[in-house]
Amino acid sequence: MSSNGKPNPQPPAAAAATNGAGAGGPPKMYQRPIYRPQGPAKGRRGGRSSCRFSCCCCFFWAVLVVLLLALVAAVAGGGFYLLYRPHRPAFTLSVARVNKLSLSSSATAPALTDSIDFTLTAKNPNKKLVYLYDDFTVTAATAANAVPLGEATVPGFLHEANNITVIKATVTAAALGVDPTAASSDIKKSGTFAITLDLETKAGVKVGGLKTKKIGIQVHCDGIKVAAPAPAPTPAKKKGVKLTVAKAPSKAPSAVEAPEPSAAVDDATTSPPAATTVARVCQVRIRVKIWKWTF
Repeated sequence: MSSNGKPNPQPPAAAAATNGAGAGGPPKMYQRPIYRPQGPAKGRRGGRSSCRFSCCCCFFWAVLVVLLLALVAAVAGGGFYLLYRPHRPAFTLSVARVNKLSLSSSATAPALTDSIDFTLTAKNPNKKLVYLYDDFTVTAATAANAVPLGEATVPGFLHEANNITVIKATVTAAALGVDPTAASSDIKKSGTFAITLDLETKAGVKVGGLKTKKIGIQVHCDGIKVAAPAPAPTPAKKKGVKLTVAKAPSKAPSAVEAPEPSAAVDDATTSPPAATTVARVCQVRIRVKIWKWTF
């Protein structure tokens, strides 16, 4: 109660609690609801799990198939090797001869004209394998700075087992523009200089009635020493044979014999260029082309 004898008024909450208590029930208190995070739905969790399981299964089966194919290829390759014992063909360069060699004296744009004969032997050492060659593209160049010396084409052929075939090619160039510095350094008109020879083609293998797909190969020959042909000697001057007629002692007019025609002697004989026997074993390389690159 207050000092003046009047009871103090109660707050609304206390009054409500008193009224509730007076009604016979417990006091009511406000409680904040507890936040409980909910986990992902069972349907979503199962979908993600099944997707991951499917990806793992696909990857496992793909790896298994690749391994099985590699195993089958290895077994087939091993059986083929044991059955046929395959060997690469062997190419040997036996003769190289320069028939003509001319380089213009221009300091800025010299022109090269030449003709070079090559003779190679191709050997198939296999007993049951037959090689199928397409046309060969033959190119020659100097060994030091790769100055081109011309090109040629050789027809393809069927290379039987245990067979030796002779290949002849004449590489020519007519007024071919070359680098002046490299040409003057590599091409010598006297003495020998080193060149290289390349043959490129596609080759396949025939085993009985089975033919494989043709792949590119390159036959590379280096260390070839050739010499330019010797210049023709200067022709000797023609000399006539003069006949002197002695006069008869008589005063009668004498008949003067006409001199015989001059007998010309020409000692300028041009000998053919000597062939250079090189006997160089060439390298056989497999050329694999992937898109724009050739290995």
